[in-house]
Amino acid sequence: MIRLFVALPLPDDVRTRLAALCTGIDGARWVAAENLHITLRFIGDVQEDRGEDIVAALDALPFEPFSVTLSGAGHFGTVAKAHSIWIGVERTPEIAALHEKIDRALIRAGFPPEGRKFLPHVTLARLKRARGHHVRSWLEANGAFFALPFAAGSFVLYESRQVHYLPVAEFPLP
Repeated sequence: MIRLFVALPLPDDVRTRLAALCTGIDGARWVAAENLHITLRFIGDVQEDRGEDIVAALDALPFEPFSVTLSGAGHFGTVAKAHSIWIGVERTPEIAALHEKIDRALIRAGFPPEGRKFLPHVTLARLKRARGHHVRSWLEANGAFFALPFAAGSFVLYESRQVHYLPVAEFPLP
């Protein structure tokens, strides 16, 4: 079994800026700079021989490059029991449409729908037993985060291996 997801890679300068935010919460498992991305569709555990089906389904998607803007910060869970913190991605018609096309292509290829509402973001940390006041302080300090827009010129099928994400296939946007 392999664990797969589809994501937009981030430019090096954006990853560097985001990595600088990865501090200040005791018990946080910060995502390594090289693993920062915008998840478009989580696929999950699949048989290795299904990887070719996924690549074929994604390779056929027509889409144009578009602009992506990161802004704001947030968390999943309550502040007192947050399980992750993230930087927001402005939801544009283009990113929503790419997500929908990827989702439909994977469903046609026999994979179940993800089941979660699409909220584009960059996960910076996963939290276990983080103190609520640390999370609140981090959110107050970083809530106004903004990065200049960058061009999304491709999306990538990644394999998740413990703490590393390995690109399986890249799909350039024409």
